[in-house]
Amino acid sequence: MSKQATATFKVKNWDEKPVIEGDEGTKLTRVSVSKSFHGDIEGEGMLEYLIFHHESGSADFIGMERVVGRIGDRSGSFVLQHSGTFGGGTATAKWFVVSGSGTGELRGLHGAGGFSSAHAEEYPMTFEYDIE
Repeated sequence: MSKQATATFKVKNWDEKPVIEGDEGTKLTRVSVSKSFHGDIEGEGMLEYLIFHHESGSADFIGMERVVGRIGDRSGSFVLQHSGTFGGGTATAKWFVVSGSGTGELRGLHGAGGFSSAHAEEYPMTFEYDIE
C-alpha cells in the first residue's frame, strides 16, 4: 500500500553555468543545487540540472538528485530523476525514485512526486511511495 508524504524544500545554493549559448537567445546551462527537506521527508539533497532556456524566457529541465535523510521513521539515501518546465513565472517538476537507488532503511524504495510553484522561500511538495 502506498504512503503519501508531504514536505517542503528550501534551495540553499543555486550555481548555474552556461554550457552552450545559441544565436537566437537560447542557451543550455548546468546547475548544481543544494537543498534541505522538512516535514515527512527530512534531509539534504544534491541535485544536478541541465536546463534549456528558450528565447521566450521559458525553460525545460532534467536532473538527478541524491537525497540523504529520512522518510517517516526510516533513514538512508535515494536518487530522484527530475523533469520539468518553467514558464509564466512558475516551475513545475515531476520526479521518481531511480530503481535500486535506496540505501539503509530506504532500500527497496519506489515512488514519485513533484511540485508546482512560483519562486518562494520554501516549496511545497508531495511524494507517494512504497518500500518493499
